[in-house]
Amino acid sequence: MNPQELKSILSSGLLSFPLTDFNAQGDFHREGYIKRLEWLAPYGASALFAAGGTGEFFSLAASEYSQVIKTAVDTCANSVPILAGVGGSTRQAIEYAQEAERLGAKGLLLLPHYLTEASQDGVAAHVEAVCKSVKIGVIVYNRNVCRLTAPLLERLAERCPNLIGYKDGLGDIELMVSIRRRLGDRFSYLGGLPTAEVYAAAYKALGVPVYSSAVFNFIPKTAMDFYHAVAREDHATVGKIIDDFFLPYLDIRNRKAGYAVSIVKAGATISGYTAGPVRTPLTDLLPEEYEALAALIDKQGPQ
Repeated sequence: MNPQELKSILSSGLLSFPLTDFNAQGDFHREGYIKRLEWLAPYGASALFAAGGTGEFFSLAASEYSQVIKTAVDTCANSVPILAGVGGSTRQAIEYAQEAERLGAKGLLLLPHYLTEASQDGVAAHVEAVCKSVKIGVIVYNRNVCRLTAPLLERLAERCPNLIGYKDGLGDIELMVSIRRRLGDRFSYLGGLPTAEVYAAAYKALGVPVYSSAVFNFIPKTAMDFYHAVAREDHATVGKIIDDFFLPYLDIRNRKAGYAVSIVKAGATISGYTAGPVRTPLTDLLPEEYEALAALIDKQGPQ
């Protein structure tokens, strides 16, 4: 799949980031991961991102990363495109990118670089180096320490033909509008704020109709129903699902830092597809939070 074909796929539909399965000892659980992917693939997501933020990329050893990507690519070869999360320092990100390409990933999501602060030009150089290290399509994720401006993204677009997507995890509407207006159809644009459904209608109005859904991991039918309601501007359905599920869900998610991943793992366990515990420095939900989430999920009906 060439970068432009990937861009076309990513320009519509719902995206998601499968959890990475760990066993009770905290090791990668390949069989559980296969079961998860086989369950999620038929629900109609346009693409799945293996080893993304929800997939705890930050906690994976290099050897585990290879296992995760290979398992995802092999399992979904005939069902849904797999993109791989990559990140860390420039040299680390290049190693991950080239490994993902070797294993058959259709594209990459370039997560923010590591802790160190950096100038805009430095971040742009980092993105350019990763793009030029592979031939497959790359999506850059503006979030946290990565805050590329419209002029820099335009420069990167000129220098890197395989940079085909922009994912926004900042929520800066002025910046998002400036990027969308300046770059036009050069990129596919993805909404990437935590629990993106809450912002989906607003981002659609900005010209960003595609987003990644974490809750797809445990209520895939509801996630798809919500996406289609946003797409057809069914405001009544959108409002009902936000009121009945997403707002109380956010109340649980926002209780501790890192719960954006922990709550999804808890949801998967409640839905019968446990992915095991989160890895430190994340922490799992408390029992009472788990029970509150279970009640919310039960209200959504069969998936």
